[in-house]
Amino acid sequence: MILSDRTIKSMLHTGELVIDPITLEQIQPASVDLRLGTHFLKINENQLTAMTLTEEIEYVEFSSKEIVIPPHSFLLATTKEYVKLPYNLTAFVEGRSSIGRMGLFIQNAGWVDAGFEGKITLELYNANRLPIQLHADRRVCQLVFAQMDQPAENPYCGKYQGQSEAVGSRVFQDKR
Repeated sequence: MILSDRTIKSMLHTGELVIDPITLEQIQPASVDLRLGTHFLKINENQLTAMTLTEEIEYVEFSSKEIVIPPHSFLLATTKEYVKLPYNLTAFVEGRSSIGRMGLFIQNAGWVDAGFEGKITLELYNANRLPIQLHADRRVCQLVFAQMDQPAENPYCGKYQGQSEAVGSRVFQDKR
């Protein structure tokens, strides 16, 4: 079941769901808009010949209130908001339609597990032939919440738990 604005507001009020900071304007009929933060990671493509699943990837890290994403470029960013999901709630990250119509794809692998806590790392890809300029604090994506049939037996406590900035791939830490 997808949560309505009424349920989202109620869960925020009781503290069962945490999104901080948040304004009432961010709460949509069936989602919550999240804003772009100021921390970014770019793959250090000048130092790598290829990426693998078994070696740590080198990133260039920077902070800025404004970013220009060149055509056909990939970048990791973070949300301004810190999110904490209860054990009976999961969320999907979706790009805002207005931004997608500009050719900017925004994801985070699409899924936020029950029990996740932290800022969400966003994967930004400019599919356009023109650069796209973004500013911190602008609404760029939305979280759609789904109620689970019962609380998770093993809520999320993985390698991205508690992140406060954009975090690069940690796939190299996976057990084979």
